[in-house]
Amino acid sequence: MAVSGAAAEAPRLRLADPADLPGILAIERASFPSPWTEPMFAEELKNDWSHLWVIEAGPERSIVAFCVFWVAADEIHLLNIAVAPPWRRRGLARHLLTAIIAFAEARVASHVVLEVRPSNTPAQRLYRQFDFRPVGLRPNYYADNGEDAILMLRMVAGRLT
Repeated sequence: MAVSGAAAEAPRLRLADPADLPGILAIERASFPSPWTEPMFAEELKNDWSHLWVIEAGPERSIVAFCVFWVAADEIHLLNIAVAPPWRRRGLARHLLTAIIAFAEARVASHVVLEVRPSNTPAQRLYRQFDFRPVGLRPNYYADNGEDAILMLRMVAGRLT
C-alpha cells in the first residue's frame, strides 16, 4: 500500500548507498567553501569504520541532509554534517546529532569529537546545545583559507568527566 500525504514526506534517516552520492554532493557543494569530492564520499562508503547517513524527505524522497562519522575504539569522530539550504532550520541537523549520540551510547563510546570553523557560529551554537564543549584548537586546519578549527568534545552517557 502506498503512503500518501505528510507520512510520505516525513524525513527518514537511513544508511547511505552509492546511489545517494549525487544528492550528498549537491548538499556538500551548497554548504562548504571546500567541498568533499565524489571519490572522498565513495571511499567513506567502503570503510568499515566510516558511517555515512542520509535523511530523505519530501514527495520525491530526496536526500536533504547527511552526516559522516568514524568509529575508532571508544571515539566517535563527526567529520561532516550538512543540510540542504531549503531544508535548513527544520531540525534535521538536530535529528542527525541525536542519532549520532544515541549510536555512540549504544556502542559504549566515551565521547564524540568534531572540528568546527571559528567563523561558523551557528554550528557552534548547535553543538553547545548538545553539550559539546571546546577542548582545543587545530591551527591552520582548513586548507581553503588556513582558518583554525575549534576541537569540540561531548562526553557520552556520563563516561569520563
